[in-house]
Amino acid sequence: MSRHQSALNALNDPRLVRQFSYIGGKWTGAGDNATLAVTDPATGAWLGEVASLSAGESRAAVDAADAAFPVWSGLLPQERSRLLRRWFELMCTHREDLARIMVLEQGKPISEARGEIDYAASFLEFYSEEAKRPNIEGVTSHLPDAEVEIWREPVGVAALITPWNFPSAMLTRKAGAAMAAGCTVVAHPSGETPFSALALAELAERAGLPAGAFNVVTGKASAVVEPWTADPRVRALSFTGSTEIGKLLYRQSADTVKRLVLELGGHAPFIMFADADMDQAVEEAIKAKFATTGQDCLGANRFYVERSVYDAFCTRFAQATEKLTLGNGLDDPDLGPLMNEKAVAKQEEHVADALYKGARLMTGGARGPQGPLFYQPTVLADVPDAASIMREETFGPVAAITPFDSEDEVLQRANATEYGLVAYLHTMDPRRIYRASRALEFGMVAVNRTKVTGAPIPFGGYKQSGVNREGARLGMEAFTEVKYVCRDWA
Repeated sequence: MSRHQSALNALNDPRLVRQFSYIGGKWTGAGDNATLAVTDPATGAWLGEVASLSAGESRAAVDAADAAFPVWSGLLPQERSRLLRRWFELMCTHREDLARIMVLEQGKPISEARGEIDYAASFLEFYSEEAKRPNIEGVTSHLPDAEVEIWREPVGVAALITPWNFPSAMLTRKAGAAMAAGCTVVAHPSGETPFSALALAELAERAGLPAGAFNVVTGKASAVVEPWTADPRVRALSFTGSTEIGKLLYRQSADTVKRLVLELGGHAPFIMFADADMDQAVEEAIKAKFATTGQDCLGANRFYVERSVYDAFCTRFAQATEKLTLGNGLDDPDLGPLMNEKAVAKQEEHVADALYKGARLMTGGARGPQGPLFYQPTVLADVPDAASIMREETFGPVAAITPFDSEDEVLQRANATEYGLVAYLHTMDPRRIYRASRALEFGMVAVNRTKVTGAPIPFGGYKQSGVNREGARLGMEAFTEVKYVCRDWA
């Protein structure tokens, strides 16, 4: 028995590994017995198969969610809260198993996987509390003899489409908000990491969620998702992934005028001024670039460093990068494999293009010896703005550094992108912090730190980085309708 097989079979609770879709409270295979294979990106080994459902079977999931909507939305808010809370508690109980499943299908280091499970569970905890908040607002009437109220009501069935880089957290962030609002859910996980979503469905069932309230449909996106975009019963759609696919879903959802939450691509600038703490900036730069092996929409892509400290930063950053370890996620290295061959090829293309246009390779720049999907953490200095890596999301462990000379210049260069998700700013000048934070055209600004996300904050970006927000109370808005009631008591 190989190592990956023993790890999957050695879970404390093997029932968390599910191979069928979860529809209407039942574990459902494809009618034609079609399956999708799931492999370990670290070893290339076969992990298992999941059902690959047809368009008709995907529509059946909407049938189940639509039928369950009166039941779920009709529960007292306190009861929805209790069930979401129980789901959260089960995630905490099974934290280690959920993390190991994630490592095996996604590849990230086990410590990062554990962190993601904690992060994912926090959304269920947060929204279990938000489910109890009053949803009726009294308004001073503008009419005589009239009483005015504003109600928030759930929109109906919500479709959730989640990516492979955060297979648990992106699902709970969406589902927690939608279900706290009273919506029922049909969810489609990435075909590369379906086991994490199916494990959450198993725990949802154990938590006692009503049949049909939470459904997970596995299969090819073309078969599963397209029926949802055309179905008028699906009133909201939430997607995390590339801007290209987000635009496609935007167009496909237009005919049914769905509520949309789109969390799309990023191209984060990391800006360091000369007055910043060098030790802190280097430490945070490593986190901003190499977490999740760089496969993160929040990952820093472009590093702008003030010229007077540029050489020192490049040297220190490259030295710190060389100390990072690369390996199988179960060994808890600093970086794991990339998700697929396409991702590795993109690193190679961006590095070759930057070097051709005059960049300087300081470390890395090649595949790792650990396997075909491993790429060395890489630092490029003197990268010109014309290089592809300065315009396109790399989504991998390659850092591109360039100098700047003035505040106005660097802010203009940082904003010169179609993306606007997050920006990282390092300076000790409070006036500059204020000016730059206001000037940066990004939905989130991290000042002298990297980690900023969490359940209570609104996650999302400007421009083509997305539509609407996830997390916080704002995360529930797309899943609710506003109803105005004006009563005359005469």
